[in-house]
Amino acid sequence: MAKQDDSFKKLTSHCKEYGFIFQSSEIYDGLAAVYDYGPYGVELKNNIKQYWWQAMVQMHENIVGIDAAIFMHPKTWKASGHVDAFNDPMLDNKDSKKRYRADVLVEEYMEKLDAKADKEVAKAKKRFGDDFDEAMYRETNPRVKGYLDKKAAIGTRLATAMTNSDLVDMKAMIEELEIVCPVSGSKNWTDVRQFNLMFSTQLGVVAGEESILYLRPETAQGIFVNFLNVQKTSRQKIPFGIAQIGKAFRNEIVARQFIFRMREFEQMEMQFFIAPGKDEQFYQHWKAERMKWHLRLHPQEKLRYHDHENLAHYASAAVDIQFEFPFGFRELEGIHARGGFDLTQHQELSGRKITYFDNERDESYTPHVVETSIGVDRMFLATMTNAYTEEVVPDAKGNDSVRIVLKIAPALAPIKCAVLPLLKNKPELTAKAREVLKGLQHAFTCQYDEKDAIGRRYRRQDAIGTPYCVTIDFDTLEDNTVTVRDRDTLEQVRVDISEVEGMIAGKVSMNELFRE
Repeated sequence: MAKQDDSFKKLTSHCKEYGFIFQSSEIYDGLAAVYDYGPYGVELKNNIKQYWWQAMVQMHENIVGIDAAIFMHPKTWKASGHVDAFNDPMLDNKDSKKRYRADVLVEEYMEKLDAKADKEVAKAKKRFGDDFDEAMYRETNPRVKGYLDKKAAIGTRLATAMTNSDLVDMKAMIEELEIVCPVSGSKNWTDVRQFNLMFSTQLGVVAGEESILYLRPETAQGIFVNFLNVQKTSRQKIPFGIAQIGKAFRNEIVARQFIFRMREFEQMEMQFFIAPGKDEQFYQHWKAERMKWHLRLHPQEKLRYHDHENLAHYASAAVDIQFEFPFGFRELEGIHARGGFDLTQHQELSGRKITYFDNERDESYTPHVVETSIGVDRMFLATMTNAYTEEVVPDAKGNDSVRIVLKIAPALAPIKCAVLPLLKNKPELTAKAREVLKGLQHAFTCQYDEKDAIGRRYRRQDAIGTPYCVTIDFDTLEDNTVTVRDRDTLEQVRVDISEVEGMIAGKVSMNELFRE
């Protein structure tokens, strides 16, 4: 755990030091769980959104996009269930005065059981070597099986309590499992209570029940209320999808782990509308497609599926794609088979008919929905987690030194190319470097840097994830060639200036992520 905490601290520190993420309103001591994206952060964030949009909209004939307003009619949130049921079960520790989500405390206890089982398996694997059968060992070893059976029983009980909003049993579980406050170490808990997570505000200048508005807690409802508008104007036929990227707001009582859980965040959601009876088919399709999208950026061992045990009453299936952050596996994206609940609810409360006439089936029906939903900020954190690397490389004198490098996929890198004159005080070099920069800026995001020794400038570009550095030296003035340095391999090649754009453009193109 200490090693994980240390790596997370290094990552968060790196994000601030190199202009990726700042605490919001920092000069006023900050605003908790709200963050600003700096010069390199906004570039990376925009590239992540572009990658998602291209994969989801540009590459599908039957998926279109919208950008719905943040403010919506208050009845929207009544229909969606957020007014009555968008709550988190919370409790306080009386000694530390800290507030926690009850279900998260239990889930963290379950993770500890998993860790204990994994530790036993690792010891057995070391003892038995190549002959070790891990699956059989997990099923037959009494100690390992005990941990896993206990975890399964707790998970089932927690799912039931969450489904039934049984706050008394949640408190009982925390007491029976002897869960302590991470800060005070005490078991002195309050009762579990529900807290609604929506921010509210007033429309106009007169306060009253009719003028209450909510900051949207999710972007999906803007898609649902526009179903008929989009379907008719885009002339789409079932099955088809509507995608959206936008801000959402949740009054998280326990917001922590940097940008993993924030009060203001951004979502990338796609609602796929299908005929009733096709739920399982398209649920499995999008489950596989979304994992494929993540695997283009992250290694297999960093990703896993996690099926929901606590399903909404209208859902037939739900799964998370989890990523291994420094603080453990956590949700990165959710895929949900939502049935016909959403459109039916809006139809009933609005009094407007929301159906689709299917020519092939010769009938009208309320479409069902399969949803894919991913947080931009969590994807940003996953990308940075996977990219942050400390490695030993030789310095200019041939001695070993540690370099910090962000091995971000070139297509997502904030800066694609840095142009560096070998020396700052040689006007002929800086003038030529500026000329090269001007010739590349129309093709991709570049940066010019002439301060400090060339080695330090390389390290600076490594730290922000720049995949290629172009160095202009005295030979450039003679033969019009430059040195192109690769971030990951450290290989340096000499190429003609006329070839630089084509060489780099092909490697940093978003198309590279879509090549099988």
